[in-house]
Amino acid sequence: GFYSNKDITVLIKVNSETDFAAKSDTFLDFLDNLGALVLENNTIIDKNNFLNLKYEDGTIKDYFDSMIAKIGENLILNDLIIKENKNSYYSYYIHNSYRSNIGKIISLLEFTCASKSEEIESLSKNLCMHIAAMKPESLDIQDLDKNLIENEKKIQRELILSSGKPENIIDKILDGKMNKFFSEVTFFNQSYILDQDKTIRQIIEEYSKNNFKVNSFYLISL
Repeated sequence: GFYSNKDITVLIKVNSETDFAAKSDTFLDFLDNLGALVLENNTIIDKNNFLNLKYEDGTIKDYFDSMIAKIGENLILNDLIIKENKNSYYSYYIHNSYRSNIGKIISLLEFTCASKSEEIESLSKNLCMHIAAMKPESLDIQDLDKNLIENEKKIQRELILSSGKPENIIDKILDGKMNKFFSEVTFFNQSYILDQDKTIRQIIEEYSKNNFKVNSFYLISL
């Protein structure tokens, strides 16, 4: 679910056991109530502290327990992302939606710019669609998990060795393989889904006059 007010922007992911339960108004109303409670609290809080907040005669954790009994399935708060609106703009996109603010995939883009025009609004929405479709792991190469990089290097090196390539060109081939990997998993280096001849970095540079800058992105999905 996606929720926002003038102070904060919120993404919540709650898992049920079946799609049948997740599509029910009982579940969707529950998710919207959780969103309203986060907005009402109006502070940056992690999911464990959120579950311990007072709610009616108990806590939000007790509220979860009562809904588990009502729906008949286990419900888990998997993600709670809260961002302050103070210095950034946010755009979001929902794929496979159940309600206008709830769906199976939600992407959120945090950005800054000199002025938020219709053009910037359209660009940021399209970039959110790109994130939902291409599921980047990080903004750029330096932001990638180092273990992920080392694991990919190991896999590619073993594949090159097993193909019988000469020792003296293995490193060169590996560099090419890794550059291809980075272009697939890092947001700025991916080909833009609406213009495959350009990377996301090149698209963003076209809006440099507006000082458009992407600070972060978030993706929650089933």
